[in-house]
Amino acid sequence: MKYQKHIFICINERDATAPRKSCGEATGLAIAKRFKELIQENRLRMSVRAQRASCFDFCENGPIAVVYPEGIFYKQISVADVDEIFESHILNNTPVKRLQLSFPKK
Repeated sequence: MKYQKHIFICINERDATAPRKSCGEATGLAIAKRFKELIQENRLRMSVRAQRASCFDFCENGPIAVVYPEGIFYKQISVADVDEIFESHILNNTPVKRLQLSFPKK
């Protein structure tokens, strides 16, 4: 099965003494839970999938989520941002610019 949208949410948790911060299991799990609730509420279970992922290595911008097939990374998101991302990007194919992680052009 190929999903129309596939959302990965970082739940990586580092030790408190680690030199880099982490997205955090608690925050990542809450974000994933909200995405899953919205998928269920909108009856999109077979066309959209949200799942937990490990580190994307952009820790300083976390919590991180990425939406495929577009490969749009969202930075510093909270559970409060999930509804906006879902409505705009998942339902209407319009990424939320203010939350996007941009990458330098090569």
